Amino acid sequence: MQSNNPVFRRSEEFNAPGSNAYGNQTYAGNGSAHQGFGQTGYSDPATWGTGTPGRPGTVPTVDRGPMTIDSVVQKTAISLGLVIVAALATWVLTPDIENGQISGGLVAAVTLGSLGAFVLSMVNSFKRVISPALVMAFAVLEGVALGGLSKLFDVQFGDGVVSGAVIGTFAAFAGTLAAYKVFDIKVGNKFRMFVIAAVFGMIGLSLMELVLSMFSASIGLFGFGTLGMLTAIVGLALGVFMLVLDFDFVEQGIANRIPEQESWRAAFAMTVSLVWIYTNLLRLLAIFSDN
Repeated sequence: MQSNNPVFRRSEEFNAPGSNAYGNQTYAGNGSAHQGFGQTGYSDPATWGTGTPGRPGTVPTVDRGPMTIDSVVQKTAISLGLVIVAALATWVLTPDIENGQISGGLVAAVTLGSLGAFVLSMVNSFKRVISPALVMAFAVLEGVALGGLSKLFDVQFGDGVVSGAVIGTFAAFAGTLAAYKVFDIKVGNKFRMFVIAAVFGMIGLSLMELVLSMFSASIGLFGFGTLGMLTAIVGLALGVFMLVLDFDFVEQGIANRIPEQESWRAAFAMTVSLVWIYTNLLRLLAIFSDN
């Protein structure tokens, strides 16, 4: 089954030609006798070899089994744990904001963390073979950026906007998962294409706003005015839709029996979705608090 999600479509196993329309692996011999010992084409196991030592391709790969819900939960917990630990460390280790004076260290943490996380998110999204090390590096950098950003919002807006955004993010995750299972949501190609196109559209608008701000021509798409509130609401909805795509990947991947290492791809995708929800919810709460 071909996925339109740029994160998941890089998985060769998930898009294997042997998958049927539902993402399940198909096997040869449906209803026909299986080839057995003594039949044509089946050799004596005693004659089997492992290749010539020292030649490329003769080293057996370690099979850790297929992806399971437990492996996805474990890898996602590691990724989110790194985000939380890095965010808390950044909050504690950066200088406090006094008299409205923001330290250079806090600005550097937000800037470098954001840029580094963005670059690694692109690498992980389009990398054919998922790298656990890069996923964890992304989580750390994302945590650094979120820790600094949350500290800025806490000082400027207070009133529990940070704690409210954290609670709201996990509530959104639980609510989306419950709705996905209870209502047996099926993800179609049109829905996938719409969500991915909208996400890249939001990223494009963010980059455009960043460039305009450098020339003091920002139009407030991601500020705290009316336009900012609208983009925050749209971004929050997109984050929920992204979670639906994540749940669909996990469900189809388990049915397709893709390798266990792909659990890191699922963990990366869900981390991105939750961070997306958190930042938009944080901005939305800040807008309401400021009013």
